Amino acid sequence: MKIFLKKYRHAWVLSYVFIYLIWFFYLNQISADSFHPVYLPFDDLIPFNEWFIIPYYIWFAYVPLVVGYFFFTSVKDFYHCTAYLFIGMTICLIIYTIYPTGIYFRPDLASLDRNNILTLMTKVIYTVDMGTNACPSIHCFNSIGLWISIHKSERLHNKKGIQAASFVLSFLICLSTMFVKQHSIIDVIAAMVLAVVMYILVYCIPYSKGIIFKKKNVCYNVEKQK
Repeated sequence: MKIFLKKYRHAWVLSYVFIYLIWFFYLNQISADSFHPVYLPFDDLIPFNEWFIIPYYIWFAYVPLVVGYFFFTSVKDFYHCTAYLFIGMTICLIIYTIYPTGIYFRPDLASLDRNNILTLMTKVIYTVDMGTNACPSIHCFNSIGLWISIHKSERLHNKKGIQAASFVLSFLICLSTMFVKQHSIIDVIAAMVLAVVMYILVYCIPYSKGIIFKKKNVCYNVEKQK
């Protein structure tokens, strides 16, 4: 047991999940009736397509699968991945707290001329997620972050098949948020901007101290000067 605990002592990072869930669902409740709508006319040009609910749902397995893989295989990749995701998610929560946002253009599923398992799956999401805490989209931000973490991973960097699959899945998840009418294109763009900022912070800035970034910079490969 002692060996196990010593080997996986980095599990402490995962305690953030409890903080995130409490904060996120609290904001969902208080902003349900009062939020700033996000919308662009371009959103009307994107048709509702229930097939995109599939990649939307896959996100819920995608995040723990990638984080779990790094947890058991590479402490360095695990710290980079969780730092990227958790700091970015915290920034999102702070934004939601200061400036609550939401969308109001979700379709009336009952009025559609089709009723199938995919529309039922969409209805479940609509019931659980009230369309608030929208901008930036955490769905999109995390998807981009997972692909970047896989791309920068020392273990997976040369796995071209995994790299390609991760990119395609992340891209489809970002599209799904708009095609199932859970997010505006504004939310997706904001997530992309945040993703760039976090990439610079986590992968491009050389850190000489700390347990997370104590090795040479992995973006510019800058050697520590004597």
